Amino acid sequence: TMFLVGLSGGIASGKSTVVAVLRELGCAVIDADLIAREVVQPHSKAHQQILRYFGTEILLENGEINRETLGNIIFSQPEKRRLLNSITHPEILKEMLKQILKYFVLGYRYVILDIPLLFETRGLTKFMRYTVLVY
Repeated sequence: TMFLVGLSGGIASGKSTVVAVLRELGCAVIDADLIAREVVQPHSKAHQQILRYFGTEILLENGEINRETLGNIIFSQPEKRRLLNSITHPEILKEMLKQILKYFVLGYRYVILDIPLLFETRGLTKFMRYTVLVY
C-alpha cells in the first residue's frame, strides 16, 4: 500500500528541513515548484501556449521565460493569472501523476507531495491520505 502525503507551508516555515528528514526516512518526494519550472522550459507544450498568449517580450535571451516579467503581468491582472494557471496546472498535475506512478512501481510506501499552495488550490487534498502543514 502506498500513501500520498500532502506537505505545505509558507516561505521560511522549515518545510525544506521537514522534506530533508522525510527523504532520510526513505520517503519519495515530489516537488511541485520544481515541476512548475520544468513544464515551462523552451519547446514544451506549456511554453508554446504561454508565448501564444503573452508574447515573446516575456522571454530572456536564452529562450526561457523571464519569471519576473511574467510575474509582473499576472500579479497585476487576475484574468492573466487565471489564464497562466489554466495552461500550467494541467501540465504540472500530469507530471506529478507520472512521478506518483513511478514511485508506486518502485515500491515506495510513502510519497510526499510538496505543494506550497496545497490548501489554497483545493481539490488535491482529497487524494492525500495525510496532509502536513509546516508552520
